[in-house]
Amino acid sequence: MDSSYATPLMFSLFLSAFTLLCFNLLWTRRRRKVSNATPGPTPLPLIGNLLQLGIKPHESLAELAKTYGPLMTMKLGRVNTVIVSSPGVARQVLQTQDHVLAYRTIPDAIRALNHHEDSMGWLPPNQQWRSLRKLCNSHVFSAQHLNANTGVREKKVNDHLKFVHEKAMMKEMIDVGQVAFATILNLISNMLFSVDLIDVRSETVQEFKRVVRGVMDEVGKPNIADYFPVFRLVDPQRIRRRTSMHLEKLNEIFEELIERRLQSRDHQLQSSNSSNDLLDALLNNCQKDGSKLSKNTILTLLQDVFIAGSDTSSSTIEWAMAELLRNPEKLEKVKAELRDKIKEGKQIEESDIPYLLYLQAVVKETLRLHPPAPLLLPRRAQTDVELCGFNVPKNTQVLVNVWAIGRDGRVWKNPNCFEPERFLESEIGFKGRDFELLPFGAGRRICPGLPLADRMVPLFLGALLHRFDWEIEDGMKAEALNMEEKFGLTLQKALPLTALPVSVS
Repeated sequence: MDSSYATPLMFSLFLSAFTLLCFNLLWTRRRRKVSNATPGPTPLPLIGNLLQLGIKPHESLAELAKTYGPLMTMKLGRVNTVIVSSPGVARQVLQTQDHVLAYRTIPDAIRALNHHEDSMGWLPPNQQWRSLRKLCNSHVFSAQHLNANTGVREKKVNDHLKFVHEKAMMKEMIDVGQVAFATILNLISNMLFSVDLIDVRSETVQEFKRVVRGVMDEVGKPNIADYFPVFRLVDPQRIRRRTSMHLEKLNEIFEELIERRLQSRDHQLQSSNSSNDLLDALLNNCQKDGSKLSKNTILTLLQDVFIAGSDTSSSTIEWAMAELLRNPEKLEKVKAELRDKIKEGKQIEESDIPYLLYLQAVVKETLRLHPPAPLLLPRRAQTDVELCGFNVPKNTQVLVNVWAIGRDGRVWKNPNCFEPERFLESEIGFKGRDFELLPFGAGRRICPGLPLADRMVPLFLGALLHRFDWEIEDGMKAEALNMEEKFGLTLQKALPLTALPVSVS
């Protein structure tokens, strides 16, 4: 390299490093002077506590909380972060101070295609966010709408059980997570578009799952641009670029569906149009005078519903099946309940779920041990706020470690054991009122898809268990089943679950 260029470059790098070091020392001194500052590990120069996150941050943060307490401060690069690891502190964040902490820290990956500007999950709690949430609640997640679509969900479940039956007849192992993904995806697409989006027998299932998982994986990756915002300009790990590619593929699919719907509407009288599904509702809203609902907003909303709904629900079903196969006595209990409550030869229906108490307990226990999002989407303090007597400065990022709360020995007996029976003796639920169990969050930012997941997961899980017996790989002992986790925005099985379905006569 020409020395005339090398000298200024080295000087710039040295100056940048020196500046960051000074900022780090000033931050450490300032934190020590702040009264009632939250406890936490001492940060290193420049990088702060980044090295302490490890490859499974939810586990590392849970371990650190044992030393520094359930309200802990860490410095992740340039980002001041508070980690919450107990039900009591979680209540403070998600309920008591919800009005201050309802804002988001935006990961750089979410800025792909300006996704954060129209996303219900990442928008601040403003008028646009309220309008989108109201639209979803009215046309997808309301009890009235869900009840009206019960038959559709039951039919889709039966359609996919035929595929499992075919595999059983051929004595072929199936990828449980992939079948669950295809089923949930078509359940959602029928509610939103009134069509099947994929065929469970085709390779499009793998492709669609790869795209959806791609988004989740990229957003969940440690990103230097998140810890040092100055690097957003260059996207050094190309995370935002790859996220854009995945979102563009989804947009191609959704744009084609929108174009088909518009063409079909052109052949009808305007007066005959009715909002039978979310897409109709979105298009009707778009055509209103003064509507702020743009095409990009529609595409972003569809991305959010499909990505979050299909990935989290199918993952929960896969984890539940894995835990049951690993605990044969629990599996027999839930199958006995299904035989007792559902008439012979009759398929499980949504109306059966309230009477299947052990099945419900299995779902709750799965969500406790394997919450879809181990760390709730990051919140941000809009102003200085007090949490449990400690001062949390403005713009601090706040993470609620749901995984740690679910495995806290002070809250749960035998916290690392799969024991659905604990919920037969407890009224704790996952709908945001009990802070010991927060797989969907709580407060105004609670997951809007909770009512749909509450119906889809037990329905398909119950159907798989009622119609089939299940066997794992020949020669493998149940307790040897791989239960390793793969950390991301959602918590996946590191090794997909494959099992052999055996039709029950």
